[in-house]
Amino acid sequence: MNEQSQLESERRFLQRQLAVLPATALLTRSSTQARMRQVEKHLAEMEPEHQPVRAVLTFRGRPVVGSHGVFAEFGSRATAAFTDAVSMVAAALLGPLAASGPVPNREQCQLLITSTAIGSFGFEFEEHRPSRNLFGEETTAARALEVMRGLLESSVQGTDDELAESISGISPRSIESVRAFVEVLATHDAVCTLAIGKNSIRFRDVGEVRRSVERLSQDNLHESQSSFFGEFQGVLPKGRTFEFKQAPSGEIIRGKIGLGIEDPDLLNQHLHQPTIITLLESRVGEGKPKYQLLQLPTWVL
Repeated sequence: MNEQSQLESERRFLQRQLAVLPATALLTRSSTQARMRQVEKHLAEMEPEHQPVRAVLTFRGRPVVGSHGVFAEFGSRATAAFTDAVSMVAAALLGPLAASGPVPNREQCQLLITSTAIGSFGFEFEEHRPSRNLFGEETTAARALEVMRGLLESSVQGTDDELAESISGISPRSIESVRAFVEVLATHDAVCTLAIGKNSIRFRDVGEVRRSVERLSQDNLHESQSSFFGEFQGVLPKGRTFEFKQAPSGEIIRGKIGLGIEDPDLLNQHLHQPTIITLLESRVGEGKPKYQLLQLPTWVL
């Protein structure tokens, strides 16, 4: 038990003591109140700890027996596919992810199964924070969970443009891992609900699950590289976005800056200077293309 939890526990004990002390116990009441003031002061001075992000994944459908249980084969496959997808998305958020091979920084995005879900059958997950100094900072696992929820939501309810925005900047390998999770559901005629904090995505039926599988398939996701001549109009390093004005048309391209570019602010040193850039163009179905700058133009190197 950490110091904050100990103090909160002591405060509850002191509150109970004060509630039952007789009015005649003046000395005991005075010392208890003094200790209560000390505890309250210590608690007020302590920075509140950022609670780990929790996700609740519940299942319905053929492999689920009410709230009693789930067939082991499906449960193990679905859980493994879910955690693998979170790891893949997290790796893509940390840097370029190779098409195959070991997943880098996998230890930074581990999830704990802390309980089974109440009211339906499923599992409660919690991000693993191995170091206390991470408290108060958003972890990669927390970001990956939210990205995955948004990606699933877009694949079911979003337009082609909204789905393209969700997958922009996420490697094809990560997207395929999310699709693999949804495919486990479709294969077993199951649906799921994923809740993270106040946000959730719910597949209403197996038809929606199959639609998600289809929309996340490589046949529906198109990527190509194109070169453009023009000049940068502006760059937001923290948001990792840019605006590029094509010449001679004057058309503005807006896009994201890939994680392979360590210092996006370098681009701000060359605004309005003519250059040629190569962009990764991503498109979903018949939607509009989304752009990502993967490397710095030669004049920045």
